Amino acid sequence: MIIAVDGPAASGKGTIAKALAAHYQLPHLDTGLLYRAVALNLLRWGGDPSDEKEALAACDFSQIDFDDPELKSEAAGGVASRISVYPLVRAALIKRQRDFAEQPSGAVLDGRDIGTVIAPQAEAKLFVTAKADVRARRRHAELTKLGLQTHLEDVLLDIQARDERDRTRDMAPLQQAEDADLLDTSEMAIDAAVQRAIALVEARLGRGA
Repeated sequence: MIIAVDGPAASGKGTIAKALAAHYQLPHLDTGLLYRAVALNLLRWGGDPSDEKEALAACDFSQIDFDDPELKSEAAGGVASRISVYPLVRAALIKRQRDFAEQPSGAVLDGRDIGTVIAPQAEAKLFVTAKADVRARRRHAELTKLGLQTHLEDVLLDIQARDERDRTRDMAPLQQAEDADLLDTSEMAIDAAVQRAIALVEARLGRGA
């Protein structure tokens, strides 16, 4: 079984995807971390995010620690959003995402184009969203907890800019798949959002009440 969880930044999709993976005992991949790893490589090399070839060279991130808190920084996230529009970068990362999805055991993947591009065959698809100001507060709290200094106003501006780039890019734009269930978490606590996500997946599997 493949579960695709898409949505904009800080919508709660990652937390929900992890919870679904635990509930169904499936491996989980945060595909955004792949792009953030490329972005962090580029930043550390002093590369130019506006140069597609330099971004492609940064796709060799074998030395990146995926527990590095810098991957969650606004700097890495902003560059990741910029380089994700490049066809060469997306092509370099798409195979490992599809290989992960097509494991015999199944998988849960979260990102921005899982249900539309990476795994359109997924048995269950969720599009998780929330209001921009709510997402900004969540991301600001997350960054503060990680010890990264940010201003809420800057986080909101970054999220709005990232949303615009993700929705308007030519290749694999952020959009809800036609057969995906919408889950707006703006007014939901995480436990309630997870339970709703499980109910939606169960309904897609024909096991709902």
